[in-house]
Amino acid sequence: MSEQKPFVPFVSPQTNMAEFTIRALVIGLIMCVVLGAANAYLGLKAGMTIAATYPAAVIGMAVLRIFKGSILEENFARTVGSIGESIAAGAIFTIPAFMIAGVWTEFFTWQHYFEATAIMFVGGVVGIMFVSILRRVMVEDRELPFPESVAASEIHKAGRSGKSGAKFLFWAMGLGALIQILKQVQFFAAAWEKFVPFAQKKITVATGASVEASGGALLSTPGVSPAYMGVGYIIGPTLAALNFTGGLLAWGLFVPLLLYFMGPELLASLQANGVTEVTNETWIGLANNVWRSIVRPIAIGGMLMSAGYTLYKMRKSLGAGLSRAIGDVRKAAAGGSETVDRTEKDMNFKWVFIGIVLSAIATFIIYNYFSGDFSAALVATLVMIVAGFFFAAVSGYLVGLIGSSNNPVSGLTISTLIIAALLMVALGVKGTAGIAAVLGVAAVICVAAAVAGEMLQDLKVGHLLGGTPWKMQVGDLFGVLLASAVMFFPLLILHQGDINTGGTGLGGRAYPAPQASLMAILATGIVGGDMAWPLIIVGMVMAIGFILVKVKSPMLVCVGMYLPLETSFAIFVGGLIKGILDKVSARRKFNEAQKARSENNGVLLASGLIAGEALIGLLFAFFAVVEWETPVIFEDPSFLVSLLVFVVIGYILVKVPVANAGKPDEPAPPSAVF
Repeated sequence: MSEQKPFVPFVSPQTNMAEFTIRALVIGLIMCVVLGAANAYLGLKAGMTIAATYPAAVIGMAVLRIFKGSILEENFARTVGSIGESIAAGAIFTIPAFMIAGVWTEFFTWQHYFEATAIMFVGGVVGIMFVSILRRVMVEDRELPFPESVAASEIHKAGRSGKSGAKFLFWAMGLGALIQILKQVQFFAAAWEKFVPFAQKKITVATGASVEASGGALLSTPGVSPAYMGVGYIIGPTLAALNFTGGLLAWGLFVPLLLYFMGPELLASLQANGVTEVTNETWIGLANNVWRSIVRPIAIGGMLMSAGYTLYKMRKSLGAGLSRAIGDVRKAAAGGSETVDRTEKDMNFKWVFIGIVLSAIATFIIYNYFSGDFSAALVATLVMIVAGFFFAAVSGYLVGLIGSSNNPVSGLTISTLIIAALLMVALGVKGTAGIAAVLGVAAVICVAAAVAGEMLQDLKVGHLLGGTPWKMQVGDLFGVLLASAVMFFPLLILHQGDINTGGTGLGGRAYPAPQASLMAILATGIVGGDMAWPLIIVGMVMAIGFILVKVKSPMLVCVGMYLPLETSFAIFVGGLIKGILDKVSARRKFNEAQKARSENNGVLLASGLIAGEALIGLLFAFFAVVEWETPVIFEDPSFLVSLLVFVVIGYILVKVPVANAGKPDEPAPPSAVF
């Protein structure tokens, strides 16, 4: 058996090169906030985030090239810039749950701001401290491919040779921003929907009233959203189709079926409340109420079972991650004061230990504040430290296998939430205090696991490029501090902006926040004992059916049921466009190198569309908060123009990657795996 060659980073350990500089830190912190806010917007609307490593690498590289920065400065800026996405993921999966569960009666108070900031900061620090212990063995493990890390390192290397995808990213950001502006000023319709009756007859209901009963379906077009289409493009046609399948089940089966049987009573109830005319808008409202009150809880049951099944499928990886975590602590503690290369220096273990102790104390204070029970807070803190460490290890291990974009952070968090909820019930902590404590435990662990996964991915990039680990770890501490301090405000802007424009805020139609809604329902249901178990169980049985017929991702189907139809439909359109690109590549007989280049350019374009819409969406939400009236071009805009937008986006996402696939004899970059 031949011996493996020793690993040699791109920049040797003996090379002294600018790395942790003020300009790299400032650029990284700006990207941390911007990319974090963009992912918060996307996660609240679509229930998923995208890895910030690629856009952070491209933007940092493009900006630092102006200042003739080194490749290690680019690596440092990307590391700090991408950590905002993990803070955003932890925030949008948990913080809105405090509002949805009724723990907060209003979203913004300074007290709530400090609560959310403390949760995000403590969770982020815990994640960084644990990763500092775990880094060496994980990033040096040749059995862990770290697919996204390899691709990101190649982006940096390509930039050194004069090649860069920055033009695709920035150009697409401008296009996404322009489309979002035109949508906000009503140059074209955001979507089109109409209720189509299947049957209509006059019947007499229990109250003695005679009503027109109608079963039917709510038809909807895909929403005009560059971000949703970008998400579908990135996850590909198969996963996008699974997500859309959930939308079809919800709006093509469950809602029409329920309306057919419940229509008479619903109409009678409307008549009893003084409604004399049943219009198309009336039926649209009834359909949405049925979806919200019945179909969504079924979807939540399916999401819960799917999360459990995902963890079960990964049981071997989870077990390996747990055993690895224990072994890594022993190795780190036994490391002593041996002389190591620059590329192997982590933060000092003594400071890491002190950081963990201080984080545990801060966590106890947070939990005691929420629960008002010393014993419960102590138990919750112990649960957080143990579960947080193991889940950080598991998160990093899974990122090494499948990349951070596929990391099941929400599944890990749900497992912790259920354990914490059962503990609160056993300890007698009930009511709002118990719900708050449960959500607090879940939130800290969610942020810690998300930060651990993203940071290990970036540390692997640094390992390949020759970065200094302790500098990257300290840089991420700055990133976590800033992201924790500001991430509450994008959530506030979106929440209040939606309310000021007639919506219901986070958890409503505009920003469904599926993971946070799931956690709120689980926490209130288990602690308060009022969960809609029949509907939840139906959803769990449905997910078991998906599992038995070997559906690739039952979770995506259930999330599709939970989202509005125009959202899952737009994601599906994006997946179809990616499918068309694949067909064109096959027809032109692209080799692996050309396929990799076209896919990487397509991912950068899609990421730019997402970031462009997200940033403009935040801007207009801010306008709504300050009650600045947005100008309107057409009072009743046509959807025909909207169809043209789909065509333009589709043409660009196919034409540009194909045109820039390069020649067959050019070497292939690693694919940007999502």
